[in-house]
Amino acid sequence: MMKGRLRWAVVSLVALATIINYIDRQTINVLWPRHIAPDLWPDLGPDGHKQILGTISVAFIFSYAFGQAIFGKIFDWVGTRLGFVLSIGVWSLATAAHAFAQGVLSFALFRSILGAAEAGNWPGATKANAEWFPVRERALAQGIFNSGAAIGGIISIPLISYLAIFLEWKLIFILVGLVGVIWLVPWWVIVKAPPKYHSWLSDEERDYILSGQVNEDADGDGDPEGGYNPPTGELLSRKESWGVIIASAAIDPIWWLFIIWIPT
Repeated sequence: MMKGRLRWAVVSLVALATIINYIDRQTINVLWPRHIAPDLWPDLGPDGHKQILGTISVAFIFSYAFGQAIFGKIFDWVGTRLGFVLSIGVWSLATAAHAFAQGVLSFALFRSILGAAEAGNWPGATKANAEWFPVRERALAQGIFNSGAAIGGIISIPLISYLAIFLEWKLIFILVGLVGVIWLVPWWVIVKAPPKYHSWLSDEERDYILSGQVNEDADGDGDPEGGYNPPTGELLSRKESWGVIIASAAIDPIWWLFIIWIPT
């Protein structure tokens, strides 16, 4: 059993980022019916308030889809460390900016920025898992990181509701945005280099991580280090790909229905 612990600190930070991710996206849904909507649109009834929330939620979802499409490439360009700084830094500022929204357009703008930036958490977590864990531990590491989504979803509603007893809704947005900025400090300090070059790693843990990442010859060309990078057309020609696409298209609308409307 490995004695080194740095890789577990990394995945714990990623799990914490995922918790923050869900708290930030859920804050508006918790505060909307009793705090934000009555404050900004006092003349509208509950139905009008729900219409506005639905409109700005669509902006979030579309930008989230856009962010999923581009952030994987961004992480490949700039690396895991800087990729998370960009993603969480932008989404934390966007969360805090909700405090200054005064209408539908400003809320839609800040929700769009939040959605695009929050989408980076998932490709970033997958890349961190691949860099910091041998193959034999990646399922466990992925489970730890994914648990952050469930934990964030569970605690966000009671946490934000409790804060709303004492604080104005605008201050709550600033506060939860600040949490993400604070997260950047340990991330920047601890994940200062990939495992191969990280000075804090013991030789034992470094060898354990890197030796467990030996590539297999997936495409059968005799070059396991060359990787396997099929074009998009080839991926879309496979029934397995369409199975995933269709399943996701069927499940995601229900998922977003729960995420947006249950807290309200």
